[in-house]
Amino acid sequence: MPIMPDATTAPSPPPRWTQDAALALVFLTRLPLPPIGPLNGLLSGPLAEGASARAMGWFPPVGALIGLAGGAVYAAATALHLPPLAGALLALATTVRLTGGLHEDGAADVADGFGGGRDPVRKLEIMRDSRVGSYGVLALVFSVGIRAAALAALPVPAAVAALAAAGALSRCGLAAMARVLPAARRDGLAAAQGRPAMATVLLALLLGIAIAAMALGGLALPALAASLLAVAAVAALARRQIGGHTGDVFGAAQQAAEAAVLLTLSALIGAAAIGAAA
Repeated sequence: MPIMPDATTAPSPPPRWTQDAALALVFLTRLPLPPIGPLNGLLSGPLAEGASARAMGWFPPVGALIGLAGGAVYAAATALHLPPLAGALLALATTVRLTGGLHEDGAADVADGFGGGRDPVRKLEIMRDSRVGSYGVLALVFSVGIRAAALAALPVPAAVAALAAAGALSRCGLAAMARVLPAARRDGLAAAQGRPAMATVLLALLLGIAIAAMALGGLALPALAASLLAVAAVAALARRQIGGHTGDVFGAAQQAAEAAVLLTLSALIGAAAIGAAA
């Protein structure tokens, strides 16, 4: 008689938050999940209902990991006596490599669509076009240039902390944007992921604040304010231009928020250094 497996010995499914966090990692980066432990095969089947929206709550820690990778490259470049701007560009190139240029692509599409379209329908058509126009190119130039210049003004320990905090804070307001703004299209990734619950919005904000506080100490609050103001500005612009959000709008909001955080920290740390020297 065959021996039936004991149901009590079957491995229990991983908790829901594990799937949500893993989905955030897969969505925001090109990193593969390790094929071991509870993550093995976690996303191979159909996702639980609402998982895509809930994953937004885990965007900040994934963003912090991306920022830390860039910070490690910046520290290595400084140790090799490279110019600060070169180190900053290499650090940003590392973050772009990890994300596959996800956010930069969105910022370029938004710049092309908002700058070149005459009405919301045409703007959305341009944003879906894979070609990059002059507005998109300029948006990328300014995004990379501003972030690199702000980062190059920081000493190594502050730069590493700033990149980690900016990675988290620039993504902690995206869930709130997705909840407040309607989807501008009925199809597409942003519409398919659904509207995140308030618990997801609060989780993203709390994780972003906690990471920023650990990295920046007393500078976490002004950095958080800069990030949320940037996201709110992009959200208001998107509502006026196309009536809601798209995946590209999320990318543009992340880029604006990251630049705002790095500029704020560069200004505050630079002012503190001047005051200490006086």
